[in-house]
Amino acid sequence: MFGRRKLQGRTDEQLLLMREAGLLVGRTLEMLQQHIAPGVTTLELDRLAEEFIRSHGGIPNFQLVPGYSHTLCTSVNDEVVHGIPGGRVLEVGDLISVDCGAEVKGWNGDAAISVIVGGPEAARPEDLALVAATEASLYAGIAAMHVGGRLYAVGDAVEASIEAAAERDGQTYGIVDEYVGHGIGTQMHMDPQIPNYAVAETGPKLPAGFTGAIEPMVTLGGSSTKVLADDWTVVTADGTRASHWEHSVAVRPEGLWILTAIDGGQAALEASGAAYAPLV
Repeated sequence: MFGRRKLQGRTDEQLLLMREAGLLVGRTLEMLQQHIAPGVTTLELDRLAEEFIRSHGGIPNFQLVPGYSHTLCTSVNDEVVHGIPGGRVLEVGDLISVDCGAEVKGWNGDAAISVIVGGPEAARPEDLALVAATEASLYAGIAAMHVGGRLYAVGDAVEASIEAAAERDGQTYGIVDEYVGHGIGTQMHMDPQIPNYAVAETGPKLPAGFTGAIEPMVTLGGSSTKVLADDWTVVTADGTRASHWEHSVAVRPEGLWILTAIDGGQAALEASGAAYAPLV
């Protein structure tokens, strides 16, 4: 873990640049939701995302990761994260997690959503509950962030949210612990790592202007995963389905700003009791 090393914050000018990148990611995911449908391939989604990002002045930052040549990660059903877009045809009732990133003017945004192909009416009840529980845990983790607070309070809040959801839903939920959130700024993946689960350490204090990507990954079974032969795609070890939600967040003295949410996260933050504090 990152321990108690001092974290660095961003200036207001840098946060505004990060908002440009984050907003482009948010709008790309919004556009993709209109195209996620039965019969569509994951590669078609990837091409749509690349065209959208480049036509709006951004660079698909996943393509800057050594060895990766796509704009998205598209993880379907038992795939947790890092699913490679390809010829897979989406079917009614599939659960797809779409992870997207963009760089604009040297600054980065990163976010992910989970969607049921064919809409809620096509979903298994347990999949709807999983998606909702994972999204709620994302906002619980984000709401735990504040200037002067401890970084690992994020994981405490995510785990508490998932435990409460499991009891409410009568489900077994597993929080994937091999993959975690991260700092973000001039690179997509930066220190510190941000666990999605409770740890013994409290972690470093959050300074004004800190930016991080919070991304719980939750399964309908155990927390163990394995990597497929393509060396990228991570699947659940027990074959159960998984959901992945992510946002890039800025911590400001006045409150929080979700950089990859189109509305800046206002509705979700106010619903969770956290202060919404955009620069613009």
